[in-house]
Amino acid sequence: MATTNVAAMIDHTLLKPEATREQIESLCQEAKENKFFSVCVNPAWVSTSKELLQGSNVKVCTVIGFPLGATTSETKAFETKNAIDNGADEVDMVINIGALKDKNDGLVEDDIRAVVEAAKGRALTKVIIETSLLTKDEKIRACELSVKAGADYVKTSTGFSTGGATVEDIALMRQTVGPEIGVKASGGVRSTADAQNLIEAGATRIGASSSVSIIKGLLVTSDY
Repeated sequence: MATTNVAAMIDHTLLKPEATREQIESLCQEAKENKFFSVCVNPAWVSTSKELLQGSNVKVCTVIGFPLGATTSETKAFETKNAIDNGADEVDMVINIGALKDKNDGLVEDDIRAVVEAAKGRALTKVIIETSLLTKDEKIRACELSVKAGADYVKTSTGFSTGGATVEDIALMRQTVGPEIGVKASGGVRSTADAQNLIEAGATRIGASSSVSIIKGLLVTSDY
């Protein structure tokens, strides 16, 4: 698996609330040096990241309704528009998890669509379903609703809940959404083996804060 191919699938991530400008600068520099697809940062850092990445091909990704997904659809839509105005190329929104568990599929779909419509024609949308909190049936419904609402990707996790991406969940998500929708694995992706296994299971994007070590592991592997 070519190092460059994997690097181009990585959203280099820093979503800690205590992140400083110095750390964001380092994140963006690493993304440029390693040719990662994007940096994924909290909304407050979008404009800074856009400025730091000017002249490079690295995109700016941010999160919406993060990390709980429990804000209103109107709030998520406003947050999406604001983030795009500030320079975001992609938005990763968290679903209304409680509504999904209540089987209120209409609300979940409308919530996703509010973000999709707010981003339409301006940014790519990913839907974080928070797999660690869901049953198999709920994961399937969340993916189906994301597709119905017009999202570009489904994504496993925020990285702030009880678990992260698993091979089994990625395979299920890929099977559910089919070949046309992206699947992003995030949360707990720390090693080269993790990334390789998730990509083989159907992930087309990886969200990780250990991106540099993942790529270094690929370089080591390719030497043997």
